[in-house]
Amino acid sequence: MTPRFISKRIHAYLDYPVAISLMVLPKVLGLGESNPLAMWLATVTGIAALILTIFTNHHLGVIRVLPYSFHLAVDAIVGITFVLSPFIFKFQGIDAWYYWLNGAVVMLVISLHKPEAEEIAATNAA
Repeated sequence: MTPRFISKRIHAYLDYPVAISLMVLPKVLGLGESNPLAMWLATVTGIAALILTIFTNHHLGVIRVLPYSFHLAVDAIVGITFVLSPFIFKFQGIDAWYYWLNGAVVMLVISLHKPEAEEIAATNAA
């Protein structure tokens, strides 16, 4: 049994720093040597992540119109995309490691997601 301890609240606190790091770290690390897309993919994903977080229905969302389940689905797509990007776009060196590490961490966070009480109740009712 996998320990699932990342609640909706914890996830919300992770969202803003992750979005900012996706926008800042590519420049700091000098990503883009193997392919300029390595810098831009993370930067654009960071901007999108910030917008997604602002619109997600959790306690740190500013305009809470997107369901948290949608947010988790987008995170899963980002994790998979990041893991596959070095293969698809031929990233090498730090470019590749940056995406593999970030993709793995995103997928780990999702796999450790603790379902909310209403999700458990809906599953049990079905």
